[in-house]
Amino acid sequence: MANINDVSRLARVSKATVSRVLSGNRGVREESRQAVLKAVQALNYQPNLIAQSLSGQSTGCVGVICAMESMQHAVNYLPALEKQFRRHNKHLLLRFADSAAGVESAISSLGRGLCDAMIVIGARFELPKLDGSVVLIDCLNAPGAYSISFDHAFAAETACQYLISHGRRQLALLNYPDGETAENVLHGYRRGLEYHLVPYNRRLVVCRDPSPRVALQALVNSGARFNGLLVMNQADAREAISVLHAYRRAVPDQLAIISLDGAAPLPGSLLPLPAIEYPLEKLAEQALEMITGHSGTGPLVIRGDLVAG
Repeated sequence: MANINDVSRLARVSKATVSRVLSGNRGVREESRQAVLKAVQALNYQPNLIAQSLSGQSTGCVGVICAMESMQHAVNYLPALEKQFRRHNKHLLLRFADSAAGVESAISSLGRGLCDAMIVIGARFELPKLDGSVVLIDCLNAPGAYSISFDHAFAAETACQYLISHGRRQLALLNYPDGETAENVLHGYRRGLEYHLVPYNRRLVVCRDPSPRVALQALVNSGARFNGLLVMNQADAREAISVLHAYRRAVPDQLAIISLDGAAPLPGSLLPLPAIEYPLEKLAEQALEMITGHSGTGPLVIRGDLVAG
């Protein structure tokens, strides 16, 4: 993705001149203006959104791209973000994407004068190369100064501690297939078992690909014994309850489930399943600070809290 330096070099003008042309400033020679416009077109350049906002060229809108497999999971973030935006007279423009190409397309469409800044939430696939100003929330393998991620290792360790303290020592894990998040979850899971001297059984760790339902069916059919189950999120928890019900495994009496990101309701009860939940208000505040340039550089890692239902 081209940046202002590329435009400056191709047009053979200064970055300040490029900025003046793109902001509509008339104090630029026509020759230089035409050179900048031709370079912008040749490079398909899109201005840095945060820089535009800080220089006063603000639309008052923030683009939010939900790149999440579960619509319900994505929607959990939106009220907290919208509340923060409203407090600062900003508006949310929403797009959904289920692939790297979809994210790139959404950013391209939102970035053409519609938004001052951009947020991508929950991508579980490899993201395209993005402008460094795009804020990434809970995206897999998403390093960068403007990223907010969750302490997945701590969440998995906390979940194990909780289940074991309630007499569940045969714990299965429905993990992501690969990537840094999957490694962190597995590390926390093993650390939680080791703390209570519970042997690690690799048969109880299954990949949720191609789907949580298929993975759980394979786990049950394998004959591996387990009385506790860690799942990645509330959507996986609902899938797990459905599968286990089909196998006549009562939740939570025979088998306890805990979600590592958000609670799902327990069938026939007003109480949710145990879960690790994250302070979405704090997350929204941090995202806004990154957008407005009021936070320091460097990625932010947030720890969740155990909600026992």
